[in-house]
Amino acid sequence: IIPGRGGVNSQAWVCIPNTNLQNAIEQMEMGSSPTEIIDWLLLNDSCSAQNFDPEYRQYGIVDLDEFGDPRTAGWTGSMADDYKEDRQGPNYSIQGNILLDVSVINNMEDNFNNTSGTLADKLMAAMQGANFAGADSRCLAAGTSSTTAYLLVYKADDEPGSPYLRLNVGQQASGTEPIDLLQDLYDSFLSTEDNKIKERLSLFPNPASDIIQLQMETSIQLLRYDIMDITGKVISSKFVENTESSNLQISVATYPTGVYFLKVYTSEGETSLKFVKN
Repeated sequence: IIPGRGGVNSQAWVCIPNTNLQNAIEQMEMGSSPTEIIDWLLLNDSCSAQNFDPEYRQYGIVDLDEFGDPRTAGWTGSMADDYKEDRQGPNYSIQGNILLDVSVINNMEDNFNNTSGTLADKLMAAMQGANFAGADSRCLAAGTSSTTAYLLVYKADDEPGSPYLRLNVGQQASGTEPIDLLQDLYDSFLSTEDNKIKERLSLFPNPASDIIQLQMETSIQLLRYDIMDITGKVISSKFVENTESSNLQISVATYPTGVYFLKVYTSEGETSLKFVKN
């Protein structure tokens, strides 16, 4: 991953160290687009595994162009092990080989697209889409999806080697589900992040009669908010676009008396704040 620019995954038959991956990152640093990088890799395979044959490789690449717009591309060679597929959307690439069937890719894509929140939230949900026995077909007999799992997220201003989030579940014994362990690590991370974000927000007046105000540090960008009742039912939801204000006013005049929660989704993560309506 190049923070603020993009990332490459190189899989299927690879060399260690992964020379094709290193070359792809160098091409990205030189300004090549995802499609151009893959075209270059197919003509310049540097891995001796399977005699430098790109038909044994699989790639997924996502980056941001000079205007900050996402670009995606993928490649799956004809000799990679079945089931194999790479699939791209506007801002994601999902790829896999030695999979049970197409449902692995379908589930991951559906979860990514239908999950709100941060990029990390969407990636964790995508991982859960593959959380069933035999997602990696080699693990079917063990009753698990896989033997390892990891999640890596960089923010644009992170230093290389110092990501915002790095979670890794190493090789697990037969019968131990690594995606469950990854979810535990992620939930623990969110709990820590939640407290950090709450310290940078304030909600007032509380109790409120007509209007609540959300005050944020100027470095936090609000993306969306939900208002939920005491049962957790969402009664209002709004995406916030192009706002640089650190103060948001929300009308609650029509709400019945009771306890509510304001769930905010920000550039720094998400958290919930409780308030009382008089």
